[in-house]
Amino acid sequence: MRTVIQRVSHASVTIDGCVHGSIQQGFLILLGIEPSDTEADADWLAKKAAGLRVFDDEEGVMNRDIVSIGGNALVVSQFTLMASCKKGNRPSYLRAAGHDIAVPLYEYFCQRLSEAIGNQVETGIFGADMKVELLNDGPVTICMDTKNKE
Repeated sequence: MRTVIQRVSHASVTIDGCVHGSIQQGFLILLGIEPSDTEADADWLAKKAAGLRVFDDEEGVMNRDIVSIGGNALVVSQFTLMASCKKGNRPSYLRAAGHDIAVPLYEYFCQRLSEAIGNQVETGIFGADMKVELLNDGPVTICMDTKNKE
């Protein structure tokens, strides 16, 4: 699993002209899944994201996590995170998991993250054409890949 986690003041995802999910302060998480990913990867990633200390404390130091600020999360499926650009100029998405693997893991990750942060996680719709809007706060952007967790 690969993620791009952005600390945001607010974020939303719009599908067919209607806002499907929106949050205030918290994380916008773009999530890419490959065929070898497992529930253990989702568990690790949810725990790691919930514990990221990237929110300012009273002294302006990034020392607080999303739980301690009562933040929210918006998770958007993003198969293009698995792109390979080794050959030519057209990315290959062969490393992205198909729906049969990706949808259950996406839903599982969202559930585990919701449990970890103690707030409902907002989502897009898997496979939909989504318009994502955000105000990146900082900017703070963290990339993580479960293949690099050791």
